[in-house]
Amino acid sequence: MKNVKIILQYVKTYRVYALLNIINNILSVVFSLFSLTMIIPVLNLLFDKTKVEYKFVAWGFSGKIIKDNFYYYLSEFIKDYGKVNTLLMLCIVVAIMVFLKNFFRYMGMYYLAPIRNGVIRDIRIKLYEKILALPLYYFSEERKGDLIARMTSDVQEVEWSIMTTLEVMFREPFTILLFIGAMVAMSPQLTLFVVILLPLTGLLIGRIGKSLKKNSMKAQAIIGNLLSLIEETLSGLRIIKAFTAENFSKTRFQGINDSLTMLMIKMYRKRDLSSPLSEFMGVGVLVIVMFYGGQLALNGKLDSAVFIAYIAFFSQIINPVKSFASAYYNIQKGLASSERINKVLNAENTIVEAPNAVSIKQFSTQIEYKNVSFSYRTDSDSEAVLKNINLIIEKGKTVALVGASGGGKSTLADLLPRFYDVTSGTISIDGISVKDMQLNSLRRLMGIVTQESILFNDTVFNNIAFGMENVDENAVINAAKIANAHAFITEMEDGYQTNIGDRGLKLSGGQRQRLSIARAILKNPPILILDEATSALDTESERLVQDALIKLMENRTSLVIAHRLSTIQHADEIIVLQKGEIAERGTHQELLKKEGVYKKLFDMQSFI
Repeated sequence: MKNVKIILQYVKTYRVYALLNIINNILSVVFSLFSLTMIIPVLNLLFDKTKVEYKFVAWGFSGKIIKDNFYYYLSEFIKDYGKVNTLLMLCIVVAIMVFLKNFFRYMGMYYLAPIRNGVIRDIRIKLYEKILALPLYYFSEERKGDLIARMTSDVQEVEWSIMTTLEVMFREPFTILLFIGAMVAMSPQLTLFVVILLPLTGLLIGRIGKSLKKNSMKAQAIIGNLLSLIEETLSGLRIIKAFTAENFSKTRFQGINDSLTMLMIKMYRKRDLSSPLSEFMGVGVLVIVMFYGGQLALNGKLDSAVFIAYIAFFSQIINPVKSFASAYYNIQKGLASSERINKVLNAENTIVEAPNAVSIKQFSTQIEYKNVSFSYRTDSDSEAVLKNINLIIEKGKTVALVGASGGGKSTLADLLPRFYDVTSGTISIDGISVKDMQLNSLRRLMGIVTQESILFNDTVFNNIAFGMENVDENAVINAAKIANAHAFITEMEDGYQTNIGDRGLKLSGGQRQRLSIARAILKNPPILILDEATSALDTESERLVQDALIKLMENRTSLVIAHRLSTIQHADEIIVLQKGEIAERGTHQELLKKEGVYKKLFDMQSFI
């Protein structure tokens, strides 16, 4: 029940609704009890057992006093108005009781609706906030489709499987206790059978449902794999078609889909067994009660009208017991989903702010990497990606990182905005460690343009103004002009209000990159990180993007990662990384004179 408690903690926010739900459910059960209780005087009237003389007794807290006085008034009513009118009156009372029972039941569900949907909304928000907060390395270990499954199908499973049981938890226990209490008052002997036999039904259903949670966990994992495959297919359709891999992809999808189908069939068969099984067991208990109670009635030990009413009372317990059985199956299925959700919510976030983190408003002097080493895993056997890096980037200077792929260039840049934290050493800005800065203020100092332009399915305007509020249109247009993007934007159908599609796929690579640069220009950061911003472009696009980058880098401190050495020849310092270490450093001309690693890289590119 630990996971249920975690989910129910969210209900605290909606305690007023929960209280109103409980009150209305109690009233519904009370009026249900009263409506069935009225069966006894109706039956007595029909069986002509109302001739007994009853005398009024002073009111007190006694079931016998209430019963005797009720029959006293009933007999007086019969004397005054006759049996037919009395029967009509009793039927009207029953109808009113049933109406009130259903009215309060609806009101209970009315107040339950904001709890159910509000809790699910809160879980979604918590998940989304957690995903935004988790460090990048977490997502390199997880499938994107599986995370999507946890935020969609798992959350939906919690809604339908666990939250629907709140109604059962709030209403059915009170229903069972109240009706059993009334049944004890009517016949303790018969109730003993009910109290003994009904729990046996629950134990049998519980044993059958034990494997449901395990199967549900497997099913949700398969759904995650299925969503991952769908996401990969949509992202890689061009490659799938180019390599005529449609049949391969279809076979792979069909295998996962068939596995999910077979598992879901097993789950639904087990879950659907709960209702007929609990009903059969309930009827079995009812048959025993009818046989034993019938004997008592035939022998004159139990009033026949009371016996019939007792059977009616017992029938009202069968549905709550069935609800508990169904809820047990549902809760096992839902708990599997809640565990998968909690795995994300409880994931450790190592990129956290210090308790006394400072807010940095501006960049004044220099960035310093001091004895920085880094590895993606903390265990002793993991190989360091960066080893003992010492680097100073003075304000207004441009430092370029070059070297073979896998040398640690992007990792070195990612450490500055704390996408990752150093394993050892320190990175400081103006003498303050980045770990001692507020994350938002640290990242506000930086603008990042990556090799893959990250754009969103939104308008051109909103992509350029991304993350900023109340942006002036003229500022966006000016940023686009500096990025050499204004011309092609104005040629689009709706100009700056044109939707660029998923990941900006309606645009060319050069156009996407220039929008990314315009976004960085609008942010106007003092520090720039350019990660191979032109390596995937054609010559014409590269020229336009490079011109935009030059404008962007004016009067700014820049950390540039480049494969094309021709784009960084004017850098103030070039750092050559090889296997996570600084192999060479200096200006373009100085490195050429050394005739080392940089000279070899430059010569190879000269022949391309």
